[in-house]
Amino acid sequence: MTDEPALTHVRADGAVLMVDVTDKAETSRRASAVATVITRPDVLRLLLAGELPKGEALAVSRVAGIMAAKQTSSLIPLCHPLPLSGATIDFAPGDDRIVITATVKTRGVTGVEMEALTAASVAALTLYDMIKAVDKHVVITDIQVTAKSGGKSGDWTLE
Repeated sequence: MTDEPALTHVRADGAVLMVDVTDKAETSRRASAVATVITRPDVLRLLLAGELPKGEALAVSRVAGIMAAKQTSSLIPLCHPLPLSGATIDFAPGDDRIVITATVKTRGVTGVEMEALTAASVAALTLYDMIKAVDKHVVITDIQVTAKSGGKSGDWTLE
């Protein structure tokens, strides 16, 4: 016996399963995740001015992230399909990078961390696609959940 928590997506015989959430309480749930896109300062200026060769990258990235949040259960095999009540994508530029924050909300029986991670990741991939014509060395990094609230485990924020 061990005090380690059991894996929730694996049966005792080792087979994977979709966790049964039938008896869980419905609560308001929210999660935020970030992804960082690193590029050259001159490329970042083009991005922020909407002057990349492929066009207005921030608007396209925002829409892509929101669409991705809505498709998470189609992309991640054991995720539950969730009725999302909100999804936002925000951008915080630095000298040579832009930090993407995705925040997703629902009222349901399971959390939206995977939806927030998917939204941030796809928004970053979209920026990568739109930047790569002018910077072959663009990097996506630091994808992580930064906060969650709701559910049995309560609220959590990355320190």
